[in-house]
Amino acid sequence: MEKREQLGSRLGFIMISAGCAIGCGNVWKFPWMCGQNGGGGFMLIYLICLLILGLPVMTMEFSVGRAARTSPIYMYQKLEKPGHKWGIFGIVSLIGNITLMAFYTVVCGWLIYYFVKFITGQNQSFGFTQMIQNPSVNVSYLLITVIVAFLILSFDLQGGLERITKYMMTSLLVLMLVLAVHSLTLSGAANGLKFYLVPDFSKINGSVIVGAMNQAFFTLSVGMGGMAIFGSYIDKKRSLMGESVTIILLDTLVAVLAGIIMFPACFTYGLEVNAGPSLLFDTMADVFNHMAGGRIWGTLFFLFMVFAALSTVLGVCENILAMIRELTGWSRKKGCIVCGTGIFVLALTTALGYSVLHFQPFAAGTAWLDFWDFIVSNNVLPLGSLVLTLFCCNSFGWGWENFVQEANTGHGLKVKAWMKPVFRFVVPIAIAFIYIYGMATFAWR
Repeated sequence: MEKREQLGSRLGFIMISAGCAIGCGNVWKFPWMCGQNGGGGFMLIYLICLLILGLPVMTMEFSVGRAARTSPIYMYQKLEKPGHKWGIFGIVSLIGNITLMAFYTVVCGWLIYYFVKFITGQNQSFGFTQMIQNPSVNVSYLLITVIVAFLILSFDLQGGLERITKYMMTSLLVLMLVLAVHSLTLSGAANGLKFYLVPDFSKINGSVIVGAMNQAFFTLSVGMGGMAIFGSYIDKKRSLMGESVTIILLDTLVAVLAGIIMFPACFTYGLEVNAGPSLLFDTMADVFNHMAGGRIWGTLFFLFMVFAALSTVLGVCENILAMIRELTGWSRKKGCIVCGTGIFVLALTTALGYSVLHFQPFAAGTAWLDFWDFIVSNNVLPLGSLVLTLFCCNSFGWGWENFVQEANTGHGLKVKAWMKPVFRFVVPIAIAFIYIYGMATFAWR
């Protein structure tokens, strides 16, 4: 097994970790969730969940990863006390990461397809429904995504993932700022911002709280080892709560910018704000087709979406690769070939789920994507986060003292003694309560 080297710079660590988080949740899924849950109210609850639940869990996951210096498949086993059986949760982490790639590689392929359509000037002659029902388009762009991701990962983490992600994330932020400023000049900007940022407390209910918690964990990629793998590469010079705060602030900035880009445009052109996955695709394509210079704006928009999504694919696939290699002892290149092939085959269920492989797991209109997303967002992430809190804060796990010692090593913000009741009791009880409520009220049919 190769030695785990430190990341080349603090910027590299932050960009890789934030890239995995941002691409996963706040660029693709966050505006969709806001639109379906009343806008400003969902945003408020989401921010509360980030602060009270997301920050503690991310700090814990970084700490476990750095202390174990191994992939999530063995991190619990390495830190657990003799005779304990926490190691099973390493397998759950592997399953969760693979399940995420079963649909997210397809989403990344969709973004590449839209980018190609805009840059080639074909942005008037296609649509989201037409795209997802075309097997050849879905399979082709899925294959492109998987090949690009594992070609990059065939190099070592520091030389490949860190270098590429830093450039992609910097470009993403610049493009988002430009597009956000442009959206603020639109005629519907005031109404769009009011919908997005001003809470309507009458629309805040249990389902909104469940969705906000799941979205917080989804966008931060915590609960299934997504951040632990990067924690295992970071040195001891920086305290981990400080790094978590920085990443969450960057993640939140992108969430705010994504909404500022989309909702003013939707109100300007009379488009649906609760359109689901098509909010990012058909809705924004329609917006750009109404704009002067829309082809250029659309090309830039979907380019940064590709950057964000590919950052997630790279981060999660590196996680999968590290776990499989530690289980098998394979070389990086062999691991890339086998893992890439396996993910491609599994993701075919999503790619063909709207055409050839029809499957309706829940209410009418659901498909394979909803099934895989349900496993990850509604189950693996919240339950994995619950396990982390129990493991880090109790004597029957790793223990509070060990966690705090690791988290506070280095310069930066520290975990304080007064935080112990919050980390040990408030966080796990809140996660468990919201999870159980979510399962009890889920729209199964």
